[in-house]
Amino acid sequence: MGPGHHALRRGRWSEAGRIYLLTFTTANRTPHFREWPAAAEASRLMAGSPAWQASTLLAWVLMPDHWHGLVELGCDVTLADCVRRLKGGSARALRQHHQVLGRIWAPGYHDHAIRREENLLPVARYLVMNPVRANLVPRAGDYPYWDAIWLG
Repeated sequence: MGPGHHALRRGRWSEAGRIYLLTFTTANRTPHFREWPAAAEASRLMAGSPAWQASTLLAWVLMPDHWHGLVELGCDVTLADCVRRLKGGSARALRQHHQVLGRIWAPGYHDHAIRREENLLPVARYLVMNPVRANLVPRAGDYPYWDAIWLG
């Protein structure tokens, strides 16, 4: 990670109970998750990751070259720790079964704290509509690599 990434994080803190929109990309924006085997395994790993600890993954979508998630941060954990464990754990497991992928994730991530006045459902809809906007599928329901707690 370059010095610019650390400078961007300086002075930022994680707030327990706050909901964050997270985005991180694959290394060099390589579309590692274009094909079913790697995408299905990555989806399983990301959704069921122990990185979430006391946090709640509200919605997520895995695109061919990036991941978006809505996370409600739990107590006694920082957003940076969650992301580090999520990316590290998923990368190790993916490389074990898909050596051809090489380096999985790019350094760093983007986060946006959802303001109390923002309505959460439009943010979640925006997130899961990514495959439609990218012309991967005609409808969000046709895309297999996403989930939201509101579907249960």
